[in-house]
Amino acid sequence: MTFRRLWPTRSAFAHLRLVFSVFLLPVYLFAFSQVTARPLNHPWLIFFIWHFLAFPASNGYNSYFDRDEESIGLMEHPPEVDITLYYLSIFIEALAFVLGFIVSWQFACAVLLYGILSKLYSHPVTRLKKYPVISFLTVFIFQGCFIYWTTYTALAGQDLFNGWNMHFIIAGMICSCLIGASYPLTQVYQHAEDGRRGDRTLSIVLGYKGSFIFSGALFACGIVLTFLYWRNISLLPFYLFVGFALPIFLFFNYWFYQVNQNTANANYKNAMRMNFLSAGCMLGYFALLAVAAYFKLKLLF
Repeated sequence: MTFRRLWPTRSAFAHLRLVFSVFLLPVYLFAFSQVTARPLNHPWLIFFIWHFLAFPASNGYNSYFDRDEESIGLMEHPPEVDITLYYLSIFIEALAFVLGFIVSWQFACAVLLYGILSKLYSHPVTRLKKYPVISFLTVFIFQGCFIYWTTYTALAGQDLFNGWNMHFIIAGMICSCLIGASYPLTQVYQHAEDGRRGDRTLSIVLGYKGSFIFSGALFACGIVLTFLYWRNISLLPFYLFVGFALPIFLFFNYWFYQVNQNTANANYKNAMRMNFLSAGCMLGYFALLAVAAYFKLKLLF
């Protein structure tokens, strides 16, 4: 095997979809904002490992085995994949695992477990993606509460297996509900291609209308959990959350109405509008929490 065959192509870098990490950044920011111990333990390294190594590696590995020809998240016309994408995703995942030991052995193992689950999700031998409930739970848990809990304890320098309480659990479940609410809407425009591959996704099972109802219900659960999380601290962060969520609610209902009129509106462009709007609003909210925590602004807490 020649070096040229190993060197990543432009297509390989494109399929890492680094911008997609922005969609998961609110989970990190939430954990960052809730750690009371200062200084934080390796905050920049933890951020780099998740958002520039582990998540992109998962994206690349998934793209390599999906070999999508139609639109996928953040790429309306995805370039053809090649073997260098496979090697690149393996390399940066291994790098994430090794660097994780600088934070703690528990964090390194969490990064490794996330990588293993992403492979089981995508690889044709296991292909969790083709099982609607299992694939949903994999994303719901391992991109939501799992990332929050492992990031929080890593930032705080705490043992992952000690100090659990209901407040900590609810915070993780908020993240899972917000991630889970977007999950079927990222699949709603891919029914034809997923069906051709034999992937029976959650969105295919639920149908167009069911996908929106399911997403709305999960987001509502996230709002309820957010209220429960803040009610004994200060309700101002909850009211801010509702304010930031309002544009998401309005566009969600507008898009749902359009899809009810014509399912052709369940397309890539509308899905990306929904994703960017929801990611932007949630990013703004959790960034505000993180800034308030960093500068110890009592106004919010």
